[in-house]
Amino acid sequence: MYQAAITGAGVFTPPERITNDELVAAYNAHAERWNAAHAEGIAGGGIDAKPLSSAEFIFQASGIESRYVMDKSGLLDPDRMYPSLRPRSDEEPSLMAEIGVAAARTALAEAGVAAEEVDAIFCAASNHERPYPAIAVEIQDVLGAGGFAYDMNVACSSATFGIQTAADMIRTGSVRTALVVSPEITSGHLEWRDRDCHFIFGDVATAVVLQRAEDAQGDHWRILSARAATKFSNNIRNNNGFLRRTRDQMEDRRDMQFMQNGRKVFKEVLPLVSAHIADHLEAEGVQADSLKRLWLHQANKTMNDYIGRKVLGRPPEPGEQPNILQDYANTSSAGSIIAFAQHRDGIAPGEKGLICSFGAGYSVGSVLVERA
Repeated sequence: MYQAAITGAGVFTPPERITNDELVAAYNAHAERWNAAHAEGIAGGGIDAKPLSSAEFIFQASGIESRYVMDKSGLLDPDRMYPSLRPRSDEEPSLMAEIGVAAARTALAEAGVAAEEVDAIFCAASNHERPYPAIAVEIQDVLGAGGFAYDMNVACSSATFGIQTAADMIRTGSVRTALVVSPEITSGHLEWRDRDCHFIFGDVATAVVLQRAEDAQGDHWRILSARAATKFSNNIRNNNGFLRRTRDQMEDRRDMQFMQNGRKVFKEVLPLVSAHIADHLEAEGVQADSLKRLWLHQANKTMNDYIGRKVLGRPPEPGEQPNILQDYANTSSAGSIIAFAQHRDGIAPGEKGLICSFGAGYSVGSVLVERA
């Protein structure tokens, strides 16, 4: 058996950024136009008026201040309120592959690994641009990597599930070097016309390189253990899919985009994740107070603060449980990897940290790491 290690991490950040104020201005203009167009139904009680949003509401509900997106113009058009992305020919790289490759190249450079040395690539993301051919295989082709590749989808836990899969393969010797890429274009599945969720998501791509620890050329993180769990729930759901055209009246149904019952998610996911982490640490004989960093899924600041307190048994010290969602918003599976990539400093060799993500499914993935 071999020791698996994370030897490189990369983040691609889109060039366009939307602040809460910009988003609220566009949404409120849309809501006011919609309410005016449906005034008769609203007055008669048959239609609910769209409530207005505010930057204060968004920050208090989530801790989010801004988000990066692949297209800003379409999202801020009150008559559109979804991205405007140009079509690409089959001969061009897909958008997911393009941003995934950008993150992958950063991670490979940090690891000092050439693309042709990669044995396996997993495109682990909550949404995939097409069913086939796999985005992972396209990334493999654009990079000029070897081995094999395939797509994975465990919603917001996709990256940590991908890391566990890659680490297990390295441990058993079936691969030597693996790449887990998470291109998350979440702006494409968000309903920007819904006040309760219009602020949640942003776009990004992340990548991590995993190798046998003995092959690491520089600073790296030994993967001591990884654990995954799932429990079915309808409280976070998207009903879009390839059977959509087979069903009548599906064109503008609300459940064709991201939906969640936020209160139930909050109530059910927090104890699930906290218990998952506690059980993982206990099984590995690791005391929670020995963890120097918690890199958590970036969905909601209140959720992260709760989990940090529950796991550590006290409020986290500044820097112990870093949040990046104020800048990036929720980036699905990429969030915990952004936190890891940007907040690894100040941890000495032999000290430990935990990467954890959670989301629809429900799904929870945790990776216990130690700086070499």
